Amino acid sequence: MAVFVALGAFLMTLAGGWTAQRVTDRRHLVLGLAGGLMLGVVGLDLLPEALKAAGREIHGVPAALLLFVAGFLLAHLVERLLAHRQAAHGAEETNGRTPEVGLTAAAAMVGHSAMDGVAIGAAFQVDGGMGVAVALAVIAHDFADGFNTYTLTSLYGNARRRALAMLFADAVAPVVGAASTSFVTIPEHVLGGYLGLFGGALLYLAAAEILPEAHHEHPARSTLLCTIAGVGFIWLVVGLAG
Repeated sequence: MAVFVALGAFLMTLAGGWTAQRVTDRRHLVLGLAGGLMLGVVGLDLLPEALKAAGREIHGVPAALLLFVAGFLLAHLVERLLAHRQAAHGAEETNGRTPEVGLTAAAAMVGHSAMDGVAIGAAFQVDGGMGVAVALAVIAHDFADGFNTYTLTSLYGNARRRALAMLFADAVAPVVGAASTSFVTIPEHVLGGYLGLFGGALLYLAAAEILPEAHHEHPARSTLLCTIAGVGFIWLVVGLAG
C-alpha cells in the first residue's frame, strides 16, 4: 500500500518539473496550498503520533519533541550549508553560476524525497489513516520538490538533459524509500522518534522555504486562503481517519 501511494509522489514530482518549464502566474497558489498541507500534517497528525509512539522522556522532555527540534535544526543546517557553498562558488565564478552547485542542491532534494518515501512507509506501519495523511502532505510538497529540482539544476547552467535526469531521480526516490520499509518492521519507539525528526524537517521546509516563496512575489490574500485550506483539509482527513 505504501509503495502504491508513493507512486502518487512519483507522478506529482514529475508534474512539478513539467510545470517548472511552463509555469504561470498561479505558482504562488500551488505553493501556498502545499505549505498548508505540510503544516497541517505536522501539527495535527505527525507530532501527536510521534509523541504517542516514542513514549519516553529525556531530561524531562519527550524524546519525540527533542527529535522534532533536531529535525528542524538539521534541515536548517543543510539549507545553510548549501547556501554557503553557493555563495562561495558564486564568488569564484564570474557569472555567479556553477553547474556543480545546482547538481548538489538537486541531489539534496533527491535524498530528501527518499526520506519522504520512508516516512510514508513508516506512517503506514502505524495505521492506514496516518499513512494517508502523511502521503497527502508528501505528494503535495513533492510538486514543489519537482518544480525546484528542475529549476535549481537548470538555473546553474546545467543542460536540459541533466535537469530532466535529476527530476526523474527525485520522482523515483520516494517509491524506493517506501519500498524499503516493506522489508523492515520499525520498532514503535524508533518509529516515533523518526516521525518526530521528519516532522521537524517538514515544518522547516514549510515555514522557511515553501511559504516564503509562495508570498515572495505575490503576497496575495488568495495565497493565504490556499494555505488555510490546506490545513483545514488535513484536519478533515485526520478527523475522518480517527
